[in-house]
Amino acid sequence: MKKERSSFTGRVGFVLAAAGSAVGLGNIWRFPYLAAKCGGGIFLLVYIILAVTFGFALMLAEVALGRRTRLSCIGAYGALDKRFAPLGWLASSVPSIIVPYYCVIGGWVTKYFYEFLIGHGKLLAADADGYFDSFISASNGLLDNPMPWFFIFLLVTSLCVLGGVDKGIEKVSTFLMPILVVLSIIVAGFSLTRPGALEGVKYYLLPDFSRFSAMTVLAAMGQLFYSMSIAMGIMITYGSYMKKEDNLEGSIGQIELFDTAIAFLAGLMIIPAVFAFSGGDESALGKGPGLMFVTLPRVFADMEFGGVIGTLFFLLVLFAALTSAISLLETVVSIVDDKSHWGRQRSTLVSTIFVFGLGALSCYGYGSGFIGSMKPFGMAFLDFFDFISNSVIMPVVAFLTCMLVGWAVGTKTICDEVELSGPFRRKRMFELMIRWIAPICLVAVLVSSILENLGYLRYGG
Repeated sequence: MKKERSSFTGRVGFVLAAAGSAVGLGNIWRFPYLAAKCGGGIFLLVYIILAVTFGFALMLAEVALGRRTRLSCIGAYGALDKRFAPLGWLASSVPSIIVPYYCVIGGWVTKYFYEFLIGHGKLLAADADGYFDSFISASNGLLDNPMPWFFIFLLVTSLCVLGGVDKGIEKVSTFLMPILVVLSIIVAGFSLTRPGALEGVKYYLLPDFSRFSAMTVLAAMGQLFYSMSIAMGIMITYGSYMKKEDNLEGSIGQIELFDTAIAFLAGLMIIPAVFAFSGGDESALGKGPGLMFVTLPRVFADMEFGGVIGTLFFLLVLFAALTSAISLLETVVSIVDDKSHWGRQRSTLVSTIFVFGLGALSCYGYGSGFIGSMKPFGMAFLDFFDFISNSVIMPVVAFLTCMLVGWAVGTKTICDEVELSGPFRRKRMFELMIRWIAPICLVAVLVSSILENLGYLRYGG
């Protein structure tokens, strides 16, 4: 007898959980960095256009695939076409690779939130580079070591997943997502009042078409993978929990709105504040950890009420990281349970142990010990796992998904699933994107992402 699959209580629960997955660290530190490097307003305009076309088509395909098959990604592809069964294993490797190092970064965010909460924000800013480097290299005492913070973040994530779909993931997302939006508006509003912030606002909001290039489009497409949880198996898993009567096209539109709004607010939080702090120097918007853990503490220290704003900011980032980590771990748990039939509790325990073990490599990868001395392809473990998952596997999974839906089984399969719950208004655009435009774009994204990570290509000026 087939086990009844868990489900969200309704459309609102699905939208908030899926939006929680989409809204994460990619929105809050990577989006502002790329927006600053790729022309500000023109990047924002291109990103929004791509989100409602390219991003919409890929996300809809995955959610509909999950709802139609009622399976996690490891079985969903093969259920439509047996020739694509290996794609399920490839897709399942993405969350399995990402969630360990994502929880490590979540631990970093937890640590910084704690430091700002107890009033140490100015101390962090005084030696921001030195403090961060010392922390991630695990060269200090217990509380200044990344491992306990990684463990705390992973434990909280696991407990949320252990609660199940409706009592755990849905309830946490329903609580955290509105708070995340409110916090974003508060911090963005404060940033906009800083002296000199107006120049950053103009740069961010007013498109300069002279700065448009093919790289602007490729950078925006690459960001969509980070921002919308595409090609990670997450949307297939969440789609498998979605009720047939819930409007699928409308739900995807609402997720897009949430995701784009948070990315937009992140830009308003960070770009004007850093512009004001640096006197308009775009290079101050460094990529990844340099922006989040080095530049921003200095910006907050230079602000009136900076300790409060810094605390709210890292709380916001912590919530965003948590909702995404929950969706990543839930995808891994769903895959384990679908293949082993162990049940949620045992599958969650086994998945958590796996995440802890693999995450330890990323946790100590920047240190001077044995793990730190191991550099696959010259990279620390965290950077290597990020490169393999985001720059290689995800574009390949998305491309092959387009081949499956657009050509092997035909777009009618997905369109019929969407139309079970209402008319499909963007049907023609979806078919055009999945069959023709998206595959070409995905090859370009794959090539450009690899070249960028290998140092042969640079976005922006």
